Amino acid sequence: MSTSNIRHVDEALWRRHNVTIRLFEDYEMKNGYRVVDIDTHVNPSYDTLVKYVDPSFRSRLDELKPYLRTVGSYTALSMASIPFDRFPGEAPADDDVRPVLGGRGALEGRVSKTSGHHRVDPRHGVSDENAEGRLLDMDMEGRDVDVIIPGTWANGLSSLEDVSLAEGLYAAYHNYMREYCSTSPDRLKSLILVPCADIEWAVSEVKALANEKWVAAVTPILPEGMPVDHPAIDPLWEVMNDAHLPILHHSFTFEAPYFPGYRDMWGNVAVARTAAHPWGAARLLSYLIVGRIFDRFPNINAGAAEVGHGWLPHWLIRLGEMVSYVAGTTPPTEYKPIEYAQMGRFKCGAEPFEGPEMTKACIDLLGTGCLMHQSDYPHNEAHFPDTAEIVINWPFWKELGDEALQSHMSGNAESFLRLI
Repeated sequence: MSTSNIRHVDEALWRRHNVTIRLFEDYEMKNGYRVVDIDTHVNPSYDTLVKYVDPSFRSRLDELKPYLRTVGSYTALSMASIPFDRFPGEAPADDDVRPVLGGRGALEGRVSKTSGHHRVDPRHGVSDENAEGRLLDMDMEGRDVDVIIPGTWANGLSSLEDVSLAEGLYAAYHNYMREYCSTSPDRLKSLILVPCADIEWAVSEVKALANEKWVAAVTPILPEGMPVDHPAIDPLWEVMNDAHLPILHHSFTFEAPYFPGYRDMWGNVAVARTAAHPWGAARLLSYLIVGRIFDRFPNINAGAAEVGHGWLPHWLIRLGEMVSYVAGTTPPTEYKPIEYAQMGRFKCGAEPFEGPEMTKACIDLLGTGCLMHQSDYPHNEAHFPDTAEIVINWPFWKELGDEALQSHMSGNAESFLRLI
């Protein structure tokens, strides 16, 4: 590809790394496999985010000052973080689990290069505005498409009493993603963030953005205590159903709306994070099924990223038994709970750290169409730049076959996401 085809790229950067950014689809895939990563991240600084706010919202920025946290030269939003500070064996203290406006996130200072899995550091600024650097990293790892998910502040905005303040920042994120993804529209995708506390605004925002190329899914953000099957949300489901836009859930631990059981974790962040990610996804999936969202809105599929996957068949088998045993407490559904996963209505990102044995067991129970590749790039939990290759090289793919591997690495995500 000629350098004239590369937009907004620092020539010295790509020459130094001897890499040409691929903006089109005529390139060699990772070991011959297309790779769609459904769990990658940005976490723009506050200064970056406010560059993208609508002019009419700028006068309200002072209202966000209580939520700003600065570490070094980086300032970001921290809405109501729970520190989960208790060390096992110590007596609990109230401050261990008290939310703090602008406070330290529970992972701050606890996740580092030494505890993470990177073999090579991601390029500087890819979580902020360096989309070109992300594309270079994608080329290095062999990722063809990144689905980009914001940091914890996005869910944390659900704690604000004035939802219009959250809406101004969601609109800013959408403006930011439009610009970020425009660097390579076929390879960079993200989500529409909508607060379920204001369905009228949520519907309007989805309608306005539904046909934009960077949009691959919707993340409905539920305020604490609001179930996903609340009838007030139906107008949002209707517009998403019309647009064939899926739900993508990403877990959260220490920011609102927190997770099921967060008050009962006995204060330790490692245990809290173990529970938070699968529990949040399991509750969501349960009510998409028993609340008949899947049945009533046949064009809405759902997926989850960074929630683990080993829990999924167990949970659906157990939910099926409970629905039958505790008779009359849920409405009839068109299929058994496990069948919604087997037929592809719900797809789950597969955590590489859960390993080949767990992944193979899930595929044996749910079929080859349920799991999707994810890495968590650029976070330290990613095995950058080796995650895709690690998964491709798992021995059991020889038994399941090439088609199953391709489904896992890209096909399942491509059938789940709205890609245009």
